[in-house]
Amino acid sequence: MQFNLWAMYTRAVIDRPRSCLGLVGLLVVLLATQLPDFALDASGDSLLLESDTGIELYRAVRARYGSDDFLIVTWTPRQGRDLFSGAALDALQGLRDELAALPQIESVTSILDVPLLQSPPLSPQELADGAPTLLSARADRELAKTELKESPLYSNRLMSPDGNTTALQVTLVTDEDYARLLRRRGDLRAERLKGRLSREQRRHLADLEQHLRHHREEDQAKLQRTVTAVRAILEDYRDEAELHLGGLPMINADMIRFIRHDLVVFGIGLTLALGALLAIIFRRVRWVLLPLANCAASIVAMMGLLALIGWPVTVVSSNFVSLMLILTLSLNVHLVVRHRELHSDNPDWGQRRLVLETVRNKANPAFYTAVTTMVAFASLLVSDIRPVIDFGWMIVLGMALAFVLTLIVLPASLMLYEPGEPPEISHWTNRITGSFSWLIDRLPRTTLVVYGLLGAAAVVGISRLSVDNRFVDYFKSDTAIHQGIVVIDERLGGTTPLDVILDPDPEFLEELELDDELDLLGDPGFAATSYWYNTARTDTLRAAHESVERRADVGKVVSLWTTMQVLQTFVGEAELDNLELSVIHKRMPAEVREALLDPYLGADGNQARIAARVYETSDELERDELLVSIRRYLVDDLGIGEERVHLTGLMVLYNNVLKSLLASQVTTASAVAILVLQMFILAFRSLPVALVALAPTALSAAFVLGLMSLLGIPLDIMTITIAAIVIGIGVDDTIHYVYRFQEEFAECADYDMTVKRCHGSIGHAMYYTSIIIMLGFSILAFSSFVPTIYFGLLTALAMGVALVSNLTLLPLMLAGLEVLGEPGDAGEGAS
Repeated sequence: MQFNLWAMYTRAVIDRPRSCLGLVGLLVVLLATQLPDFALDASGDSLLLESDTGIELYRAVRARYGSDDFLIVTWTPRQGRDLFSGAALDALQGLRDELAALPQIESVTSILDVPLLQSPPLSPQELADGAPTLLSARADRELAKTELKESPLYSNRLMSPDGNTTALQVTLVTDEDYARLLRRRGDLRAERLKGRLSREQRRHLADLEQHLRHHREEDQAKLQRTVTAVRAILEDYRDEAELHLGGLPMINADMIRFIRHDLVVFGIGLTLALGALLAIIFRRVRWVLLPLANCAASIVAMMGLLALIGWPVTVVSSNFVSLMLILTLSLNVHLVVRHRELHSDNPDWGQRRLVLETVRNKANPAFYTAVTTMVAFASLLVSDIRPVIDFGWMIVLGMALAFVLTLIVLPASLMLYEPGEPPEISHWTNRITGSFSWLIDRLPRTTLVVYGLLGAAAVVGISRLSVDNRFVDYFKSDTAIHQGIVVIDERLGGTTPLDVILDPDPEFLEELELDDELDLLGDPGFAATSYWYNTARTDTLRAAHESVERRADVGKVVSLWTTMQVLQTFVGEAELDNLELSVIHKRMPAEVREALLDPYLGADGNQARIAARVYETSDELERDELLVSIRRYLVDDLGIGEERVHLTGLMVLYNNVLKSLLASQVTTASAVAILVLQMFILAFRSLPVALVALAPTALSAAFVLGLMSLLGIPLDIMTITIAAIVIGIGVDDTIHYVYRFQEEFAECADYDMTVKRCHGSIGHAMYYTSIIIMLGFSILAFSSFVPTIYFGLLTALAMGVALVSNLTLLPLMLAGLEVLGEPGDAGEGAS
């Protein structure tokens, strides 16, 4: 028996609509039961490069010298109050103790806790008994105030130089299991990049990913509770001081809140706005409820599917609900418009014939529209940025689901209604689409010249696209993230961590190993066996430290040279020698060692760390240039071997992502153009038609990228997807127009008449869907995440340009180049 898909579809969907809708409803309900497991992810891992080899160094440095998973609380006493008064210190102590009592807080470091070496001055012998803290009975508060303001260890770090603002570093409990799983996954991913993974290792990596997702969900839930608890405690101290909260964990927690807000607000707001728009356009309840019901089914099913497979939504993919709604509604509108056209032209047809003819007429273009959109988003898979890759996969799966459900739910639902009175086709829509037809009929050359100029301007703009941007600009000025970054930058020495790791000279290690084998020195002291903790390397340490510190975009810098400066106070004007350094090291109490040495010197003394913080609010910040210049000085001017210099920290990882954006934009744009062109060739079975069809939407994507450059809007993790999205969605109208153009030309064999007919028919659906898409993306302007705002507004603008170019440039090229054959060749045009 011959397989007949159309007959099967007719029997299952058209002839048994209630059973069909019941099965679809059951499937959606089953997937909806997974929604409680729907996960969001705003962790640092979600914004890293897939193949960034620097991640392992970053994690190794964190494990050795301390994590950067801490919150920063800034405390500035209310006007007229002294930070060092008894009442202010009592309040600060109360805040510290309340924070430290939270279950997920490992420690709280403040000016109350750090060792003071000059308040009063200590000798090396007194140091062995321990250093006082600000609250110690033997501490001199006046001297302590000076030390905290002027000490190279504490000034511009825990204390602002003016003495009016201090910081509390709130370190979170480390999840050792999660860290271990991350290290193991990193090892396996590195082997995968080299093509060395066995089948067993691939299974193990898949299991690790699953375990990591589970850990990440638990950790993020704990983080949300912790940040909420910290904020609740801070509220109790607002009368005492101006307080701001910052730090990577707070940013992660707030990003989760932004994602959740965007999902809810965009989903509800978009549904209401688009529902109102459908009511204005079609003026019948069924044409509002049925498309929206289908959209809701698609979105719920997709969210349930993501929850089922454990696929979290990141800040990049947080707008997938909006995209799903827009894309699904676009498919529905094309079916609705065609149904209304058929009903208006054939008022005596029954519902079954109307639905069958609607699906028969729209199945092919709808299929190629869906597949071409999927292919366009699949181009994001060639990106090296994990959230961009995930976003591409989500829309590919979502579009496939939306296409299947649209061709089932809407036709089956229509079978439950009588056709009713034939609709009146809107005259105002005719006037709008007709005006484009008039334009290209009267001013064809002028129109082409305008598009040529736009294309040239777009190319110039694209050549000047930039990627370097300030992280603070990602957030509106009224958000806690933005305010925290500004306060920490302005008063406490910068925000983003940058670490410079200096390894020892291999020859020194070889000599040290030889001395150990000969065992001639006995116990020479720590300074003699340490490469960096001795007087021979003091000048190099100072030069390296100062080379980082003098950069305009770098704030506070702390290193072993800072420690040396502090230790110098023990001997006054005299120069420290190695014997004194060894004695001090041996007598140094644990709490002093934790403050002076452990964060900046490896346990064996042979690796040094320079810990810097970068000003995120600097208008002149050029991340890559900053990193290159630091490395160049250390290698070329100081003569430290290139293999001994390592730059890491969040600054480096973020810069690696930024550097990849331009390359990813070029790669994804090229991939989407090639893939879409191939789909057009399959759909239209003609290379000339395919090339012409690609031009309008490609021009729209180029236009918006060029405009970004001219407006000074840099590429970021959101706007990098614009080209793929504009082409992926813009080609929908192109496909529907070209299909109708081929049909009309096959009947009349006259290009001018074909253009007029297309603008008076499919032009309506294109106009409606484009307005819906533009409105949908404009809703994103209400996000608290600035890249999402740019993404929404720029994409909406690009879709407007795509609509105009599809109604002007596309028919001009189709007719002007006579890609369907000579006028009068109806048979050839039909083929």
